[in-house]
Amino acid sequence: MAIQQKLSLMIPGPTPVPEKVLQALSKHPIGHRSKEFQDLVESTSKNLQWLHQTQNDVLTITGSGTAAMEAGIINTLSKGDKVICGENGKFGERWVKVAKEFGLEVIKIDSAWGTPLNPEEFKKILEEDQKKEIKAVILTHSETSTGIINDLETISSYIREHKTALSIVDCVTSLGACNVPVDKWQLDIVASGSQKGYMIPPGLSFISMSQKAWEATEKSNLPKFYLNLKSYKKSLLSNSNPYTPAVNLIFALDESLKMMKEEGLESIFLRHKKHKLAMSNAAKALNLKLFANEKYLSPSITAIETGEIDAEEFRKTIKNKFDILLAGGQDHLKGKIFRVGHLGYVNDRDIITVISAISKTLLDLGKITTQQAGEAVVIASKYLEEN
Repeated sequence: MAIQQKLSLMIPGPTPVPEKVLQALSKHPIGHRSKEFQDLVESTSKNLQWLHQTQNDVLTITGSGTAAMEAGIINTLSKGDKVICGENGKFGERWVKVAKEFGLEVIKIDSAWGTPLNPEEFKKILEEDQKKEIKAVILTHSETSTGIINDLETISSYIREHKTALSIVDCVTSLGACNVPVDKWQLDIVASGSQKGYMIPPGLSFISMSQKAWEATEKSNLPKFYLNLKSYKKSLLSNSNPYTPAVNLIFALDESLKMMKEEGLESIFLRHKKHKLAMSNAAKALNLKLFANEKYLSPSITAIETGEIDAEEFRKTIKNKFDILLAGGQDHLKGKIFRVGHLGYVNDRDIITVISAISKTLLDLGKITTQQAGEAVVIASKYLEEN
């Protein structure tokens, strides 16, 4: 059996890591209380604010994106608080579970998997809350379990009109892939994770906190210790961390943020948009159906239905023949869809390669013609060439 040495990650995370970042990761560790490390924290903190388009504090936690989301909830809310949770996929479902675990009263706004949350439902419930009992709105921006992106801009505008409720947003797979202007949209709490658009391995999470969010921490009574954000804020004043951080991941973060600044936000967003359009239109050319509502496709991942083809067997074939890893469906979607990640360090060649691999597999199954296989690549190339 051949040893896989060139596995291509085309999943929503972990995502491919640039060579520069891998080299930074392999540096000899330094003391996390040293001046050298403090300089590193100062640099990454400023660049994190640039990426978030904010003047807010952006804190770095050694933990996954779930840690950042949990931290946002437990630092600003109290047991019995009423919150709205948006649920239209696996991650929205997770935040409902987390909220209930901490004794919050959850008003759930949901929609079928593959369809966006309706902003008007948020508006209606928030406007009806005359007593201002709703303390937060918790939702996922890019729902990678289904390939959908929710209308965060509109929903956040309704949250602002409420005046009292905080926005607690899972931007784990949207930050660094599309425009998330934290200050412009006045987002209160924004969580993200390192193994996504940041182009580094798993292990770090990031949380942006507005002044309104910090004010809410003074009233919160939910238990917290390691995830007590006041400790992180205090340490950040001296460019430090309250606990031992993943030092080498901070090396990697510093390098990846420099690469992102060099590319520029608009170029990053355009690249993800082109890859989304190339992948989704190529899939349609191959007689495959997109799972998500086409008007709300995530820039991070394309979810594709396989009909009578077993999606798990399809993924297995692609991995064995081409060393390309695709993501599968979750829960009731397992075996029914596969998901192609195009998040982070992905270039045009990767997109053409995965489309070609999918085309060849469908061709071998007798599901398409050679003409359709060729057309899919031509169509994708057209979108990739657009400026």
